Amino acid sequence: MERGFDFSLDEYYHIYNRGVDKRFIFGSDMDYRRFLMLLYLCNSNNPVDIAEHIQEGRSFRDILSIDTGDLITALGAYVLMPNHFHLLVKETEVGGVSKFMGKVSTGYSMYFNKKYERDGSLFQSRFQAKHISKDEYLKYVFAYIHLNPIKLIESNWKEIGIKNSFAAQKFLSDYSYSSYFDYIGIERLERKILNTEVFPDYFGSKRIFKDFVFDWLSYKNNENS
Repeated sequence: MERGFDFSLDEYYHIYNRGVDKRFIFGSDMDYRRFLMLLYLCNSNNPVDIAEHIQEGRSFRDILSIDTGDLITALGAYVLMPNHFHLLVKETEVGGVSKFMGKVSTGYSMYFNKKYERDGSLFQSRFQAKHISKDEYLKYVFAYIHLNPIKLIESNWKEIGIKNSFAAQKFLSDYSYSSYFDYIGIERLERKILNTEVFPDYFGSKRIFKDFVFDWLSYKNNENS
């Protein structure tokens, strides 16, 4: 599928992809963690030696302590869902986004197919991307990505509004497979995957960020009331 644009240095992009036939691509906590490891290891010009870096018995902490060298892109936000993922990235080296995503997609597909004894493509196509050219849209993507897990408990919340705002906020606060925890100040290893310093500082505090995200829940509720 043609994207209609070329990736450009210092530009921002919303990257996403889903499993072929909308199948699940994450079936266990280890699957999510493998993808997160690859987000960290593949953001480099260095080859990813799976046998060396992600061997049985090596801890998540050990993997995220590896010196990967210079980054080829900057990751500002992410969410991993059972059958798809979303990333917010900035191209920091010419060709960096394509190289990064090629390594991640290939590495994860090989792992997944071996583990689940399957053949063929895991993802429905090459990764999709939207160029983010406006400041207000870039800021909105932070809310869009981090609100994605709400669809797991209220699949049509965007169309009809949130039925239980408290439950939605609680679920989001417990969902660990996104960068939401890192933005609200929870200390964890996954913070090393992000490179937020090259993104605009829209949120002066953790509270401002949290309020911004949940304002979108309220906005959708008011829009559909």
